[in-house]
Amino acid sequence: MADPLLGRYDPGAFWCEISRPGANQPIRDRLAALSLDELKRRAADADAELRDLGITFTVYSERDAADRVLPFDCIPRVLSAEDWARIEAGVRQRVAALNHLLHDIYHDGKVLADGVIPADLILGNSNYKPMMRGVDLPHRTYVNVCGTDIVRDAAGEFLVLEDNARTPSGVGYVVENRHMMMRAFPDMLEGIALRPVADYGGRLLQALREVAPPAEDPQVVLLSPGPYNSAYFEHVFLAREMGVPLVEGRDLVVEDGDRVWMRTTGGLARVDTIYRRVDDDFLDPEAFRADSGLGVPGLMRAYRAGKVALANAVGTGVADDKAVYAYMPRVIRYYLDQDPILSNVETHICREPDALRYTLDHLAELVVKPVGEAGGYGITVGPRASKRELEECRERLLANPANYISQPCISLSVAPTLVEDGVEPRHVDLRPFAVTGERTWVLPGGLTRVALRRGSLVVNSSQGGGSKDTWVLA
Repeated sequence: MADPLLGRYDPGAFWCEISRPGANQPIRDRLAALSLDELKRRAADADAELRDLGITFTVYSERDAADRVLPFDCIPRVLSAEDWARIEAGVRQRVAALNHLLHDIYHDGKVLADGVIPADLILGNSNYKPMMRGVDLPHRTYVNVCGTDIVRDAAGEFLVLEDNARTPSGVGYVVENRHMMMRAFPDMLEGIALRPVADYGGRLLQALREVAPPAEDPQVVLLSPGPYNSAYFEHVFLAREMGVPLVEGRDLVVEDGDRVWMRTTGGLARVDTIYRRVDDDFLDPEAFRADSGLGVPGLMRAYRAGKVALANAVGTGVADDKAVYAYMPRVIRYYLDQDPILSNVETHICREPDALRYTLDHLAELVVKPVGEAGGYGITVGPRASKRELEECRERLLANPANYISQPCISLSVAPTLVEDGVEPRHVDLRPFAVTGERTWVLPGGLTRVALRRGSLVVNSSQGGGSKDTWVLA
């Protein structure tokens, strides 16, 4: 008898993990036991529960900054233990290289003097913070939380699309997606040995304590811009998971020898580590934007004096710039004397004349990205763009080539996804989360984002994408 859900599922020429022979067969069998109507009913119940729980994000581009439930696809993405071992090793290697790079550019600058990366690309970067020069951090850890965006091509090779070393978001959905699957599909999980994700909060708290100034019992808080931030759900979630206070800038004060304190009903309480979800420029109105009401006056004084730890460190944004990304294979070899475990996607840096010329000549074949944007904003996907969109992209490139990179259009892997008419392939990527204190730990799986529109390659939630639970088989 034909499989009612996957019997007609055809990934075509795209790589699809669940269609590969082997360990995924038990999961296929369990999907086969569900009718389409049953799957849709459970999916609708899951969506309703997500809204009731307030698991939302904000779309600022819409007129009223609308809160939305992140669309959740109930068919999991399944990674083998072998696939995960490669991803995990590659992410650890990359985070180690990023931390070496950041320590170097804020200290001796050897990587610049040796010509591995053009000095002006770093020193002229808007995310480079000169006040971080000479600041020594515990364990030389700048990137405490890193989200590495990974895609899989038509040959099944994992490729790094970009690094997110500032304030990466999305891990809350990873844990909540698993909780949702356990509630809505216990029959699908029964007897399947999966790597757990529920210990993320404990792992993060441990790492944040490891980078705190010397203290008998380091005190940690999570600093949020407040409930109007697009990721506020995640701020609440992570504070709860770690068991630490969720604060805003007005809750903190710097005094008594440049120490940071939290205002409480019982008086001032010491703060040793701040997991901040506030961008650099809004952290301290004395040091950055004077008009910021989100930060804490004097915070950078305390930080530079070693009286408080900030995670991630100030100035990490220079490392996840999309132009700097292109040099990461060289950076890995320079600091670690290793070949990259995970390759970059081929990247053309439009600030270089040859790369700009190539990009302009092949505009209809390439994906053009602004170097400092996130969330899928400002991207032009050449093969899907109209003539007008290509001409507008050409004008932007000519006006400010240093603001752009281009990459080939990768045949992103797909995963079976529930749509109105049944189950169809949709393109996916993966964002594993690495947590670093003394050492680096990688959350098994990560956030699988799925482009819900047929044929779309843009998986970002702000651009209409959704998410899946990511199962790593033990």
